[in-house]
Amino acid sequence: MTKKSNFNIVDVVNSNGCFDLQFRKDTRYERTNSPTYYRWKVQFVITAPKENMKVLERIKKTFDCGAISTTNNQSRFSIQKVNEITDTIVPFFKKHRLVEKKNKDFNMWQRAVEIIYRNKGKDIKKWKKNDLHSLIEIHKSTAKYKHNPRKQKWIQMAQSLTKKI
Repeated sequence: MTKKSNFNIVDVVNSNGCFDLQFRKDTRYERTNSPTYYRWKVQFVITAPKENMKVLERIKKTFDCGAISTTNNQSRFSIQKVNEITDTIVPFFKKHRLVEKKNKDFNMWQRAVEIIYRNKGKDIKKWKKNDLHSLIEIHKSTAKYKHNPRKQKWIQMAQSLTKKI
């Protein structure tokens, strides 16, 4: 954006952005026997009070991808598709550097994005053991850069997958 607009995505992300890496459990209840799947997921998120939703709309327009949702008094911009993250978010933040702590978080998350992108479409049991180990280590390492790190519910399952491969 131009300097005239008094709007800087990097500043917004430094204060309200999140580079999220999760190991998820999904159960398909609509299928016979309700099979369970485990997967790694990355997402880029910016939150703002509902009254500041215009900022998120400008960011969405700038990136030309993602979605905005509002719950109660909070708005949330997120990009969850690994292709969009790889093609848009990673190059943007390689070019526009974040503050120290946020930049370290981004650099580790970016490594996770590369691993997940490389394994896109593959059954997690067919991933290289090294890739799974790397994601677990990245997940552990990024916790120190989070405001409210949540305990990962399924991380033991992720660790057990590396033993089976």
